[in-house]
Amino acid sequence: MTERTRRSPDEVVRPVRNEVLADTEEFQRWWAQRHRSGTFEVTRVPFADLDPWSFDPTTGNLSHASGRFFTIEGLQAETGGVALRTQPVINQPEIGLLGIVVKTIDGVLHCLMQAKMEPGNINTLQLSPTVQATRSNYTQVHRGHRTRYLEHFLGADRGEVLVDVIQSEQGSWYWRKRNRNMVVHVAGEVPVTDDYRWIPLPLVYDLLRIDNLVNMDARTVLSCIPPGDAIAPHDHDDDRDDDRALHGLGEILSWLIEAKTRCDWSTRLVPLRDVSGWRRTEDEIADPDGRHFRIIGVRVAAGNREVTTWRQPLLAPHGPGLAAFVLSRINGVPHLLVQARPEIGLLDMVEMGPTVQLLPGEDPSSVGHPLLKEIALGGLGRPRYDAMLSEEGGRFYHAMTRYQVIEVGEDFPVDVADNFRWVSLRQLMTLLRHGHYVNIEARTLLACAQAVL
Repeated sequence: MTERTRRSPDEVVRPVRNEVLADTEEFQRWWAQRHRSGTFEVTRVPFADLDPWSFDPTTGNLSHASGRFFTIEGLQAETGGVALRTQPVINQPEIGLLGIVVKTIDGVLHCLMQAKMEPGNINTLQLSPTVQATRSNYTQVHRGHRTRYLEHFLGADRGEVLVDVIQSEQGSWYWRKRNRNMVVHVAGEVPVTDDYRWIPLPLVYDLLRIDNLVNMDARTVLSCIPPGDAIAPHDHDDDRDDDRALHGLGEILSWLIEAKTRCDWSTRLVPLRDVSGWRRTEDEIADPDGRHFRIIGVRVAAGNREVTTWRQPLLAPHGPGLAAFVLSRINGVPHLLVQARPEIGLLDMVEMGPTVQLLPGEDPSSVGHPLLKEIALGGLGRPRYDAMLSEEGGRFYHAMTRYQVIEVGEDFPVDVADNFRWVSLRQLMTLLRHGHYVNIEARTLLACAQAVL
């Protein structure tokens, strides 16, 4: 990362007053205005009406006529030469851009956030990054409007880069999906349109407490902001945390790499027609027992998007998932209990995930470890964070996960099973400088932890 000198607050060009939201009350007024100003309609349609999407007559894959965007294909997983399962999967090989422009105003870091409508959002409008675009979007494959503020991330005169890392996304629903996560600090004037506002970073963290408000793409970028730039509590700034952590960073990396090499799963894409057990009707592709997810088609009409009308498939899970971190203060330092979690769609197969992570349809009572089962069932520890948050609204329909941070006392064991490790909060933030270490659900929880720690 290139080091640049950041201007002092006195040198920074101040935005117009109504472009900055100082508190929750001002945010709610602006948010209500955005709800009133936009028109957005999502309607289920049968696959026959999904033009320009269609099923390939040979493979059965569902794809766009341009050959871009993404496809619905089949995924097969094996272990030791024995098939584990097959399922539909979203294959989107393009690496998209998720970016937040930040500016120092009166000594406080502010984020330029967007009110963005997505067809799969349960409440339509959610708080999004400055830029949230696939490569097809920002290269205008769809012949839509140009992506606003893209020049701050990819232009020759872009700002000071604070974060630039490629991270994974849902390994159970995507095939090796990755996005570029960026945070860029600017000092000069940035024109602000109606759908965008400067919001103090501490207020953004507070908004994470509200159900289905801050979208998944914003959360993953927020999680990558270095603690010093996040104006984090003293616990996170103290370099002595590294000395008092239960395990050294090298130990943690070695443990994770060992878990990656030990996983004997092998996965490959297969034609969608070869996925066994799933049934295709005129308007959905559904799993046999109705517990996991469906592939559906929708027609979208949107007044404030790059393209105002379109049709697309979406992955629709059956009910919410659960992701929970166990938090314990070990040697006076906040530690989170992470698991080395394999997922069939991840590029490296294994990444660090939350202590408990359940997909829709998975029964909390099926968790093997008795203490973790109590966490999953809500019977252990003190909830420090608890909110229902939406997953990617551009690919998933009404997909939600209950995110929790549960603090436990000294009676919770420090010695844990080999697929778990206690990792300090500071160490996890350090690992986020690199891709393929921390999964998307854990990154959401790291962003949410900033609101409570």
